[in-house]
Amino acid sequence: METDLSSLKKTARLVGLLYLIWIITGVYGLFYVPSQINTRGDAVTTAQNILSNEFLFRTGIINDIISNALWVFLALVLYRLFKQVNERQAKLMVALVIVQIPAVYIMGAFNITSLIIFKGQILKTFELSQRQDLAMLFLKINDYGVLILEMFWGLWLFPLAILIYRSRFLPRFLGVWLVITGFFYVVLSFTSLLLPQYKDMVLNSVLALPAEIGEVALMLWLLIKGAKVREPEARPSQVS
Repeated sequence: METDLSSLKKTARLVGLLYLIWIITGVYGLFYVPSQINTRGDAVTTAQNILSNEFLFRTGIINDIISNALWVFLALVLYRLFKQVNERQAKLMVALVIVQIPAVYIMGAFNITSLIIFKGQILKTFELSQRQDLAMLFLKINDYGVLILEMFWGLWLFPLAILIYRSRFLPRFLGVWLVITGFFYVVLSFTSLLLPQYKDMVLNSVLALPAEIGEVALMLWLLIKGAKVREPEARPSQVS
């Protein structure tokens, strides 16, 4: 029993560590790199930013590859942690992660293609403005790919939330928190695709920040607290 509990705690700590690294790569790829390069609605400036920050742009592509490889390992370790709680939900969680990976790598191919076009290494017979428009098209496809993937960023959290809620080694409030986070991502994805004029309203809503840090809360709990098996509630003794 002690061996099982020790293994559970080690697995939980490993999940927390992988989660931390994965979140760092996500912040770098989704926020830092675009903030240094993308200029909304200005193809010329975006092209200049990419060419003048080519190494940074390439690190963003490599970062996405590493980040998604980490996500697969994270999902598998989470499966190991929760398979005794409910194996069906654990498998569903892994499946909702795995299904996203090919799309991310295709989006990475679009990014590197846009860079090559901006540098004029291909389509040399095209005019500069035409090459810039085509390269921006590939970048725009990548942006819309992210909007679609946001739905799956939310969906995979639902089985994870159920597993956390049903487990006896993590607090239930984390499961409830992840449900809120999952709904936030799903709503954000559908709003961005169906009613893009209301996207900023969702991002700036009161629930946005609490929802966005739901996974951070889980990561910190796993790293700091780990897993702790709760004792079953004592039943009141019956008076004979």
